[in-house]
Amino acid sequence: MIDACTRRSSLKTTVIAGTVASLAGLASAAPGKTVKVALVGCGGRGKGDLNNFLKACKILNLDAEVVALADAFESAAVDYGQKFNVPAENCFGGFDAYRKVAQSDAEYVLLVTPPLFRPLHLEAMVNAGKNVFVEKPVAVDAPGCRKVIALGELAKKKGLGVSAGMQRRHSGSYLKNKALVDAGAIGEILGGIVTWNGRVPWIKERRPEDSDAQYLARNWLNWTEMSGDHICEQHVHNLDVANWFIGHPPASAVGFGGRARRETGNSFDFFSVDLDYGDNVHIHSQCRQISGCYNRVGEELRGTKGVVFGGGKLKGDPAITVPDPKMDTDNEGVQEFIDMIRGVRSGQPLNEAQIVAEATATAIMGRIACYTGKMVRWSDLMQNEKSEWYNFTCGIVAEDFETGSVKLPPEDVVAIPGDGAPIKRRN
Repeated sequence: MIDACTRRSSLKTTVIAGTVASLAGLASAAPGKTVKVALVGCGGRGKGDLNNFLKACKILNLDAEVVALADAFESAAVDYGQKFNVPAENCFGGFDAYRKVAQSDAEYVLLVTPPLFRPLHLEAMVNAGKNVFVEKPVAVDAPGCRKVIALGELAKKKGLGVSAGMQRRHSGSYLKNKALVDAGAIGEILGGIVTWNGRVPWIKERRPEDSDAQYLARNWLNWTEMSGDHICEQHVHNLDVANWFIGHPPASAVGFGGRARRETGNSFDFFSVDLDYGDNVHIHSQCRQISGCYNRVGEELRGTKGVVFGGGKLKGDPAITVPDPKMDTDNEGVQEFIDMIRGVRSGQPLNEAQIVAEATATAIMGRIACYTGKMVRWSDLMQNEKSEWYNFTCGIVAEDFETGSVKLPPEDVVAIPGDGAPIKRRN
């Protein structure tokens, strides 16, 4: 049996520490009015993030200059660069293009490539002294998550900001509800459900001219090796809310899932996971990508005194109130960049590396549990070096794309849980 993302590797998590910049020097430098930014990954999400970054600069009364663009496909970078008058020599293509962005004069770099690449690209930018925005999820395996956490610590030492695409943490409604929960408005959290049930966003079929690496890069959303599967790539938002409101990641996961209608790649169509947070607190994680079904996206957490629906309604103790958080915009996707830029320029950069890595690891723990049918513990991914899942990767690693050693996994061959033991027959 060939299982998607169940092949072992002895890959060890290492972080090459660059020269540690002086935090005092970074904090005391008088920031200019013009902000220099670069983008790695010129797809739809990358364009949207850059647009939000530029809107944030406008709200902060700052000029912004796009100084470099990079994409695995050079034409994507060059074409998008024309919108911002970026010289062609600063529009880089290829799987090593991020290295050239690291050498640019950008102060801020947005990393919006497929999740597989994010730990490697983050390492390059932190070592180069860049303030980084890295989209969620930040990895597809546990070694990648641990690497991101270590890079977050290195960024702190260098006085750099690391922001992540967890925009719910920059939403006024979520922030207010979190403050109410912390103040005891719904009592102690007992459990709940987090969901992202929708349809497959898109697929891309292989073109005759595509190499294995190019096809994986174009159709990345539908390959576990590239995206971490949709429990990781999409549902990570809801899982982060559970971790955030409860105050810590879960201790273990048990679940099941499957594939019924997907047309390319090797991802599942649906997942159902029981996340055990300890103290008898359980969260049901549910996500599905099949069209023509009932859709729901959100979070519902129940406490001893009430219930909160993510950033929506809260039914609890009416005597408990908190002030509305001060926001610059109702657009949380813009607010996250305002918070990023303001933090850097004030000498108090945000560092969201650990929270996004923990949300990503929560999703990976759930995915492994569903792929294998086993109980998977948080310690298996993050602490226990003897665990079979500690150094477990998805077979392909980011560096393979630069060495030319990428081999396409079998299409439509997915993980099968259990051991395949014969079923007892009866007459």
